[in-house]
Amino acid sequence: MKQITVLSGKGGTGKTTLVASLAALTKRIVVTDCDVDAPNLHLLLKPEVIQTQDFGGSNKAVIDEIKCIKCGKCEESCRFDAIKDVIVDLVLCESCGVCTYVCPVEAIRLKENLSGHAFISKIVYGLMSHARLNPGEENSGKLVTLVRQNARKIAEKEDYELILNDGPPGIGCPVIASISGVDAGLIVIEPTLSGIHDMERVLSLLKHFQVLPLVCINKYDIDQENTRRISEFCKSNSVEMVGKVPFDSLVTKAMVAGKSVVEYCSKSTVSKSIEELWKQTLEHLKKKS
Repeated sequence: MKQITVLSGKGGTGKTTLVASLAALTKRIVVTDCDVDAPNLHLLLKPEVIQTQDFGGSNKAVIDEIKCIKCGKCEESCRFDAIKDVIVDLVLCESCGVCTYVCPVEAIRLKENLSGHAFISKIVYGLMSHARLNPGEENSGKLVTLVRQNARKIAEKEDYELILNDGPPGIGCPVIASISGVDAGLIVIEPTLSGIHDMERVLSLLKHFQVLPLVCINKYDIDQENTRRISEFCKSNSVEMVGKVPFDSLVTKAMVAGKSVVEYCSKSTVSKSIEELWKQTLEHLKKKS
């Protein structure tokens, strides 16, 4: 089983749109949406949920009103102002545990809080593992790990050979959770100065975790000079450039129609470039093994 995570230094580079097209080209694949803070891959793949799992990512303070003597020490000690009139505001509570420490009658405890849900779903091209955090909740890195664990389990059970992860943007904890143990990281960037900077940060992260780096330039024709700079950078740093996808309004039309662009118009130039990109990616994946 091989695993590829599609990454970007920031949101909006076309990462999710590309993942949907790659899934459509593969036909039999396990796909994950690791951007659990703001998932949107389901809008294009239209998953049919077959299994739901509760996710308790954080603990919240709970006050036993029977034991409580209303001394006010917990309210005085809470630096997040999460306790007022013996009521805990679950949004403001940061699970620090100070209130449990200062309570003289042990009326407060930390209880696991429902932070979101993980899902396993059917899609036209195979199976999908995805999740959603509740508003204001944290521990998205832990939830990403759960999403990937679920993907691996169903891939092994159903004998799938490839897992494609739609990674979160940036280089933080959720991104680290999405690349640990994968075979390759496909970086999607735009030909801008910020795009080059973001690519360098993601490449540094992949190098640290010893993951094969691959680069794709989306909308490469909007700035040929920056595209040239990116190509030269990759060449001088022995990073494989697997594809260049042109700007095309068909991509937006396909999104409005709720489809990947290779489904919407398979004979278009942009679809052909994505097909070639995927072909090159899989070839590098085979070489690695």
